[in-house]
Amino acid sequence: MHDLARYVDDVLTANEEGIAGCADVVVATGRAGGLVRPAGAGHSLAAVLETFFRAGGLAFVRPLWSEDVLPLRGARASTTGERIPGRGRAVAEAAAITADDTVVVFSNSGINPYPVEIAEVARDAGATVVAFTSRTATAAATPRARHRLVDLADIVLDTLVPPGDVTWPADAPVTSPVSSLATTALWTAVLRDVHDRWPDAPRWRSANVPGTDADNAAVMDAFTSRIPEL
Repeated sequence: MHDLARYVDDVLTANEEGIAGCADVVVATGRAGGLVRPAGAGHSLAAVLETFFRAGGLAFVRPLWSEDVLPLRGARASTTGERIPGRGRAVAEAAAITADDTVVVFSNSGINPYPVEIAEVARDAGATVVAFTSRTATAAATPRARHRLVDLADIVLDTLVPPGDVTWPADAPVTSPVSSLATTALWTAVLRDVHDRWPDAPRWRSANVPGTDADNAAVMDAFTSRIPEL
């Protein structure tokens, strides 16, 4: 897997149906007045950041997150945190997820309580659950929760990431993780499909391009009451 461009192409090709399905539910959520609720723990939080308050990104996005699973707050503690039963459930239950929402869970292995519990609560609320995960990695890992994320999701986008998230050297990989590369490529593809279905969807524009402040201020006014993180 040393050819990263080919890897990204393989991921996108393998997930054409899932990308389209994810775009469909995201558009339905936005048109219904619901929110996209991305979630992840550890380095999967990088994918959550890609979805939220991002130039070119959708405005109706409110993350599900906890400082307890943020590596910058404590690297070892974040690993422990996503394994503690009840933490993900507490975060999701406090989020007031509705049936109009789409909950996007980023988890490469999809076996720890934190992401699994968020998916469980989302399903109970009637929300659509989309998983960005690796089927190969989750099959090779020992579950730490009652379910695997792939078994709870309505739509699965497979990152094709190998167990351990390392790809180099090819004959004995120890470095070059690709999960963030895969999830970013997949979400970017979803945004393209969302645009094709809903060109006027509320989006953020870059604050560093002249003439965008008024547009972003209007979007901010429209969503601040529903997304306190703004």
